[in-house]
Amino acid sequence: MNQLHLDYLASPEWQERLREVVVPFAIGPTDLGDDLLELGPGPGLTTDLLRERAASITAVELDEALATQLAARLAGTNVEVLQGDATDLPFPSGRFSGAVSFTMLHHVPTAELQDRIFVEVARVLRPGGVFVVSDSVASEELAAAHHDDIYNPVDPGTVEARLLAAGFARVDVEAGGRSWRARAHTAA
Repeated sequence: MNQLHLDYLASPEWQERLREVVVPFAIGPTDLGDDLLELGPGPGLTTDLLRERAASITAVELDEALATQLAARLAGTNVEVLQGDATDLPFPSGRFSGAVSFTMLHHVPTAELQDRIFVEVARVLRPGGVFVVSDSVASEELAAAHHDDIYNPVDPGTVEARLLAAGFARVDVEAGGRSWRARAHTAA
């Protein structure tokens, strides 16, 4: 990510938007269970909001520096931070009760890699597990904010079919304003 983007993702303004809009819209009344997987936490503002929702959280962050900083900040809490690639998760099948990803998918360079993430999440979720994913709707403003950065927005109209193809049994997608969210469940 470019530095401007990283600075915004660690800002009080983004923290407030996450708390007031993004996370409530994405999760709603969904029970994420006791063992939660978070993909792409970045500086961890979403992780901070999730810590009260699950007994245990495993956060997987691709960027080594961000993962190291977040692990140090959350040492001794209910969060384990791993530096890793969400397209090849190092966990056994059926490990997690739920998984989440907030505004991360547009940083994945290809649709094929995004789909590989969906397959991996379906694999590591327990039967009846839920994947809550949200991201921004494509816009010129967001494209400009990602100058010299990866910007590969996901068309919300394709999300249901892509998640079903990845192995989820039931998918609910909603687009609203500047963002979209999906709640995908594995077969019980």
